[in-house]
Amino acid sequence: METANFDGVEPSSIVATRYWHALEDGRVQCDLCPRYCKLKENQRGLCFVRGNLGGKIVLATWGRSSGFCVDPIEKKPLNHFLPGTPVLSFGTAGCNLACKFCQNWDISKSRELDTLLDQATPEVIARAAADLGCRSVAYTYNDPIIFHEYAIDVARECRKHGILSVAVTSGYVCAEPRREFYQYMDAANVDLKAFTDDFYHKVTGGHLQPVLDTLVYLKHETRVWLELTTLLIPGLNDSAEEIAAMAQWVVKELGPDVPMHFTAFHPDWKMLDRPPTPAATLTMARRIAMDNGVRYAFTGNVHDPEGQGTYCHHCGSKLIGRDGYSITAWHLDAAGKCRSCGSACAGVFEAQPGDWGGKRLPVRLRDYAPA
Repeated sequence: METANFDGVEPSSIVATRYWHALEDGRVQCDLCPRYCKLKENQRGLCFVRGNLGGKIVLATWGRSSGFCVDPIEKKPLNHFLPGTPVLSFGTAGCNLACKFCQNWDISKSRELDTLLDQATPEVIARAAADLGCRSVAYTYNDPIIFHEYAIDVARECRKHGILSVAVTSGYVCAEPRREFYQYMDAANVDLKAFTDDFYHKVTGGHLQPVLDTLVYLKHETRVWLELTTLLIPGLNDSAEEIAAMAQWVVKELGPDVPMHFTAFHPDWKMLDRPPTPAATLTMARRIAMDNGVRYAFTGNVHDPEGQGTYCHHCGSKLIGRDGYSITAWHLDAAGKCRSCGSACAGVFEAQPGDWGGKRLPVRLRDYAPA
């Protein structure tokens, strides 16, 4: 926990939250995620953005962001959700896990409100997404669960403009806030960081079971389109046995149609002693997943057009060709079925893919604010 007060935080950025309760010793317990931070007055939780102010848990970063950018949806990564379309991405600061390998540590591990230079109301974000031709907004860079109230307010406004919402998350959230949050999400990519509790405990400071609970909930109790990502770290979570066990669980508990992404680690943050992930490890993981019944498995963070394509689970035809974040081939009909054999491909598709390609466009939201 952070012993830090809220001096210097703009009053407009502090909003009340629902998921907490008072303890007999005068502290307040945050009930948003399974960390259950127990906080004294003016103390912040591990996530940094939620804390005890006036005997209540507040969010101190409403309406503030670490930056906005238009990305390809494939970068989230989502390969079966509106392929080829642009998505307006943003995040805030902080995180409710403590991953030693964090690839976005400058944002998610930030303890400085100066990181949150961009200010944007939900109305401005929705207007910007529409004006920029984005089909969706992604809550990403750090985990949107910790800015729960802000993300929901943005998603509500986006729905008024026909803009969909995408959560890029670790899935580390309690049941009640999870239900509220995913009422407003249309797609999610969940980091399944490993398939052992030992890894979660030692490397992320969390536990595996709450993440599995979130995955089962998303698949069976919502209409949210779901994809999974596992960053494979040499010697920690990349064994053939662990990957097989993970894939078998996914097929049994979630079904064969949930796409799995296996992505390459590079040394960062507090894990500089491990080498980058060999491309061969990603290829192995993809093959193991498919051998265990996963229909759609992909490699990421490497140049691998074969491993990034979507193939028909029935006849093997290439349905969507990809080179990095760009679509190179499209063989789905208007109903999302294989043009060769007529088998349906699981996903959220339109008659034609978007043509955004691999472009990255930083955006200043102040340009979309009312005069």
